[in-house]
Amino acid sequence: MQSRPLVITSLYVALGAAGLAVPLGPVAAQESAQPPSVIVAPAERRDITPKFSYLGRVEAVDTVELRARVSGFLEKRNFREGTEIKAGDVLFEIERDTYEITVQQRQADLTGAKATLENAQADFARKETLVKRGTASEASLDSSRAERGTARASVLQAEAALRAANLDLSYTEVISPIKGKISRARYSVGNFVDPNSEPLATVISLDPIYVTIAVSEKQLIEARREGINLDNPVVAPSLQLSDGSFYDHPGEFDYLDSTVNRSTDTVTARAVFPNPERLLLPGEFVTVVVRQKTPQSAVVIPQSSVQKDQKGYFVLIVDRADKVEVRRVSMGEQTEMDWIVNDGLTEGERVIVQGLQKVQPEMLVNPVTVTEGGQG
Repeated sequence: MQSRPLVITSLYVALGAAGLAVPLGPVAAQESAQPPSVIVAPAERRDITPKFSYLGRVEAVDTVELRARVSGFLEKRNFREGTEIKAGDVLFEIERDTYEITVQQRQADLTGAKATLENAQADFARKETLVKRGTASEASLDSSRAERGTARASVLQAEAALRAANLDLSYTEVISPIKGKISRARYSVGNFVDPNSEPLATVISLDPIYVTIAVSEKQLIEARREGINLDNPVVAPSLQLSDGSFYDHPGEFDYLDSTVNRSTDTVTARAVFPNPERLLLPGEFVTVVVRQKTPQSAVVIPQSSVQKDQKGYFVLIVDRADKVEVRRVSMGEQTEMDWIVNDGLTEGERVIVQGLQKVQPEMLVNPVTVTEGGQG
């Protein structure tokens, strides 16, 4: 035979299931009087290193398009496409014959101009002597002086023409001004090229290399208030690659744009990274993790304790009397599994991390810390 308390409890359950209001009996009242258990965690003050993650694009420090500066047929290509070349390497050679002939002609012109000048100077000296003796007129001396000036001008003009011819001759060798990796050649040997042709090839530098990110205007304002500057930045960037691994070499910020992009309300920031293994290539996307160089002391709480409504963020805390209290908080950045509290909580206050759905403000609860009973 069933005991009387069990029969009464079963009756209460049956009536409750039928939707009838049933007053609590002695046993049910005793059970309902027990406060619910909740898991709490104390707000902790710790030295943390705040970090921000951005989508970044890899860019080459230097990009040079190799162009023909004189007209002619390509005679040689002195590189293998896709390889690294050194600054000063002769990459393409344009036919030289025409330009060598021009140089010889300009040298002959200069020699003739110098001979004419020498003759004009001798004639002027003779006329000057004759004028002093009174056997020649001043007009003839003036004419000789003018011829000497014209001869000097001819020499200067011939020298300039020779320099121009030598310069054109030097342009028949297309030289790389930087060290880097060269692209495919757009023209094969035997093609005619001139200054209006497309670039013959492109050279990009790979070490070091740039990574650019877009920083929100709000974060930039906060950074300026904290006195962050590029001369002595308090943050350091690191990279996470597309496969989830982290890049071995740390970087440094070296540029911050002076204007805000009107369409995105962001400012472009640029970091420079060493790239000795050539792991980073221009154009690819990476995740840029920006951390403060020096840790800062802050109050942190588990992210699971933070809630949000129309008024903002709040947490449920358990006071010294084990009663639930709603506390409005101002939140900072998330760091791993915790959240920085800028304002609203002090160190040691207990926040509810589990059991939030079964408590209300002013309710008496049984708090169990995350370190008790094998929790956490």
